[in-house]
Amino acid sequence: MESQNPISGQVKPHSDKITSELPVSTPSNNAISVSKKLTLIPLIFLIYFEVAGGPYGEEPAVQAAGPLFAILGFLIFPFIWSVPEALITAELSTAFPGNGGFVIWAEKAFGPFWGSLMGTWKFLSGVINIAAFPVLCVNYLEKIIPALEAGWPRYVAILVFTLCLSFLNYTGLTIVGYAAVVLGVVSLSPFVLMSLIAIPKIKPHRWISLGQKGVKRDWNLFFNCLFWNLNFWDNVSTLAGEVENPQKNFPMALLVAVIFTCTAYLIPLIAVIGAVDVDQSKWETGFHAQAAEIIAGKWLKIWLEFGSVLSAIGLFEAQLSSSAYQVLGMANIGILPKLCATRSKKFNTPFVGIVVSTLIALALSYMNFTVIISSANFFWNGMVPFDEILQVKEVT
Repeated sequence: MESQNPISGQVKPHSDKITSELPVSTPSNNAISVSKKLTLIPLIFLIYFEVAGGPYGEEPAVQAAGPLFAILGFLIFPFIWSVPEALITAELSTAFPGNGGFVIWAEKAFGPFWGSLMGTWKFLSGVINIAAFPVLCVNYLEKIIPALEAGWPRYVAILVFTLCLSFLNYTGLTIVGYAAVVLGVVSLSPFVLMSLIAIPKIKPHRWISLGQKGVKRDWNLFFNCLFWNLNFWDNVSTLAGEVENPQKNFPMALLVAVIFTCTAYLIPLIAVIGAVDVDQSKWETGFHAQAAEIIAGKWLKIWLEFGSVLSAIGLFEAQLSSSAYQVLGMANIGILPKLCATRSKKFNTPFVGIVVSTLIALALSYMNFTVIISSANFFWNGMVPFDEILQVKEVT
């Protein structure tokens, strides 16, 4: 049996040996007959929400290092980090097309102990990230409904958001995928409109500005901003067993998602820098909404803020899917009890994985938002996939 290497394009013998040595999580025969697989377009948008969710959060790069370095950062950093990580994810996901993704890779490369450790770290990082998104939604809504700023109304709002979004995930990955398409298009549309309206106001000399005199560059903030916004390409690997024709669709989806994501960051950044002249310190998270008001009026600011809520919903759904199918995959390769591989009889979704991820995220969502993000960063171990591919290639 032969397959095409997603990196080199060369045809080589497919590693039947690899997949036979390692249990790969796949649905039962009955489930396959009734379950719809994830197709190319929904997969692209799920990857987009695993990584970015829109240009929200790119603004501190300008504050930290000035306009020129911010533009260069979002132009160059994808080739240093995003493209290599996406290529590794494509190759390993097609070699091991089962749910569990990076956990399967780690077990193959380093053994069961390290597979278990990798799975635990990444799962904790994922569910902590999930906890942040309902909080973000409520943070945006409290600007319209002040009662949500504190107390029991805030707690109830977070609870309702978490449970409703988790139920959507429970109804099926195909539904989540098409919801991601809608959320992505609607949440990006105000940025497209803002960029178009900004064109007559753009002054190109602002793009090459090194920043205001006397403002010290914060390289730590700058690289953290780039890394946070252009990372996590391997998260989608846990869904490989649910993708239609993964050997073809996974590499293509990752290629399109990388181009789409980087373009979604760069175009609004270039447009706003060129059209808006403000103090560098104003470029904090959320400044794009202020820029929208300056460029087009308050109506576009409101639209963009509404888009940020939709983006947070998309991020929640994508990350919950990744975490839930990771639990299922870990159970199927023996790291977790078989109970954790339980699927919904009606929707064929990983019921136990969704419930466990939701409950942990719900408990964490009442923490301080900064603490949530710091905790997620603590558990993230992104260099492991680079080690894994070297070990897998050496073994096979």
